[in-house]
Amino acid sequence: MQKQISNLDKLTLSNDFLFKHVMLRKRICKHILEELLHTQIADITYLEAEQTIDVYPDSHGIRLDVRIADAANTHYNLEMQVKNPVNRATGKFLLPKRTRYYQAMLDTDMLQKGQDYDELSPTYIIFFCLFDFFQDSQRIYTFKKRCLENMNIELADEAVIMFLNTLGTKGDVSPDIQSLFDYINSNTITSNFTREVADTIVEIKNDKKVRDAYMTYEMRMKDLRDEAHAEGKAEGLAEGKAEGLAEGKAEGLAEGKAKEKTATAKCLLSMGLSVEDIAKATSLSVEQVEAIKAE
Repeated sequence: MQKQISNLDKLTLSNDFLFKHVMLRKRICKHILEELLHTQIADITYLEAEQTIDVYPDSHGIRLDVRIADAANTHYNLEMQVKNPVNRATGKFLLPKRTRYYQAMLDTDMLQKGQDYDELSPTYIIFFCLFDFFQDSQRIYTFKKRCLENMNIELADEAVIMFLNTLGTKGDVSPDIQSLFDYINSNTITSNFTREVADTIVEIKNDKKVRDAYMTYEMRMKDLRDEAHAEGKAEGLAEGKAEGLAEGKAEGLAEGKAKEKTATAKCLLSMGLSVEDIAKATSLSVEQVEAIKAE
């Protein structure tokens, strides 16, 4: 138990668990959205933090760190992304298509409540990234759909995806957002806002309910890792068995061919053919035929 508690004490804002709990503080989350979008927000409502949406029984569920709606019914999904995940099989980065999937799930979740297409709320999917995915040093990368033939024409589907590059050096952000980036990167307090965030983190870590929740979270993550390890081990054994059967079959075929060549060589030797001719006829080396002759 002590190990789990000390683990919580070591967490920084870049950790999913702690990020979610900080974003659940309405004053902080609302201020971040206002600073990012350069707008005033009357109020925000939380739509289940860390919600998992499963559309169909066999679909790929997604875990959403923080889902929010404001007074104008604009929906926001905030995510912390520490690593840049890659599909090991294809070598392709997963983040772009993950945003596509998140958007689809958010929209589907709204439609399941009986809304028509034109009632879909405006959405912002916002990733806080501790790496520069697009390698252009922008602090913020904002994506909306536009016509390739005329970039002035925007598809007004009101869906926006933002990648916040905490390492960025290009583009303007407010002082509080820059101080937040600095705090995420190095845990350095450089403004009153990050002082508030740091104080909030201390408060969160001292909250018994949060500590209990983190212990449960740790156990759940351990169970998932153990399940993944067990599945990987089972797959490895199955692959090993299949490879073993394939290797055994190949070895058997090779051994059968070798015996056939040996029998053919012996037959040709009994007919008086030369070692060189037999080697040519059987694809054996002269040395192999000499060895058979000496038996």
